[in-house]
Amino acid sequence: MQLVKSDILTHRGSHFDLGVQTAQWMQQTPLLKNREKEWKKRMPRFDIHIKETYDIFQTYAPQIWEEIRGMQEVLNLPTRQMILNFAHYRFTPLKNSGCTVFLGQDYMVRNYDYHPATYDGRYLLFQPTDGGLAQIGPTSRVTGRMDGMNESGLSMGYNFMHRKHPGDGFVCYMVGRLILQYCKDVTEAIQLLKELPHRSSFSYIVMDKHLNHAIIEVSPRSVDVRYDRTCTNHFKLLTHENRNFTKESKERLNRLLKQAPTSLDKMSAFNLFNNPEYEIYSKLFKSWSGTIHTSMYEPQSLTAHITLGENKAPTIIDFGKWLDGESLDITSINGHLDTDLTFATY
Repeated sequence: MQLVKSDILTHRGSHFDLGVQTAQWMQQTPLLKNREKEWKKRMPRFDIHIKETYDIFQTYAPQIWEEIRGMQEVLNLPTRQMILNFAHYRFTPLKNSGCTVFLGQDYMVRNYDYHPATYDGRYLLFQPTDGGLAQIGPTSRVTGRMDGMNESGLSMGYNFMHRKHPGDGFVCYMVGRLILQYCKDVTEAIQLLKELPHRSSFSYIVMDKHLNHAIIEVSPRSVDVRYDRTCTNHFKLLTHENRNFTKESKERLNRLLKQAPTSLDKMSAFNLFNNPEYEIYSKLFKSWSGTIHTSMYEPQSLTAHITLGENKAPTIIDFGKWLDGESLDITSINGHLDTDLTFATY
C-alpha cells in the first residue's frame, strides 16, 4: 500500500489571481516536469491552434482564459505550451478508464478510476469575483474538473465511453469545469452540453439542489439524455457509439444495481463504492482504471465528501459555510492506494 496525499487549496478572487496561485503551487511540485516527460513518451495526437483556441475560450469561457494567463505570468511559458498543458481543447488533422456513479435520493456518489500518474493531487475551493460560479472539487490537469459541486448545488461527474472518431472540441475535464463554472441546474447543464464542441464520448452525470438529475450521453456527433440513477462506461441511448467491448462495464453496473436500491442511505452508498469487497472499487491501476478517489456531493446542504484510496472514512467539507466566509481548517487529504504508481505531483 502506498500513502498518497492531495493538497486542499482555497482561493477567493479573480481567475487571473487563481492562475497565479496555481502556478506558484505547481512550482513547488514536479507536476509540469512530469507532464513534459509524458508528452515525450507519447506525442500528442492532436494539433494546437492558438487563435482558434483563444476564440473558442472567448465564446465559452473567457474567465478560464484569464486563469491560464495568470499561470503563464508565473511560469513564463510560450502560449503554445500553455494551451497544450492547460487549455484542454483539441483539434484533429488513448487509454481506457472506468468510473462508476450512483444518484441517491439527495446525493451523488462516484468513483474516479484512472491512472495515478495523471492525478493532480489538488482539491480546490474557488470563489471567483470576476464572473462564474464558486465551485469545490478535485482538479484534473490543473484547470479541469473530473467531478465537483458549485455554489448553486449543481453536482457533476463524468464517465468515459470511448475516444474513437474524435472531434475538434473540449476534453472531458474541461467540459466538467465549464458545467460547474456556468450552470446553476440540470436544465442549464443539458443546454450547455448540447452547445459545446466535444472531443470524445462521455456520459456527464448531474444533480441539482432541487434533486433533479440527468445522465447526458455525449459524443462529438450527438447528445441524448436519460433520467436514470446509475452509470458505468457504456451508453444506453447512443448505443451505436459504444466500444466493441462493454462486458466489464455492464457487469459492474449489474453489481451496482444488485447492491444499491434508491433508498440506500448516503454513508452506506459511500462504503459500497469505497470498499473493494463490493467490487465497485477497482485496483486495476496499471490498466488505467484503478479507483483513485471516492467522492460524494449533497446539493441541498452544499456538503462535499472525498476519500483517497480504499476503506477510509471521507473528509467532509461544508462548502456552504466556506462560501459564507468561514475559513477551512484542513490543508490535505490522505489515503492508501494498492499500487506503486505515483501521482503527477510526486
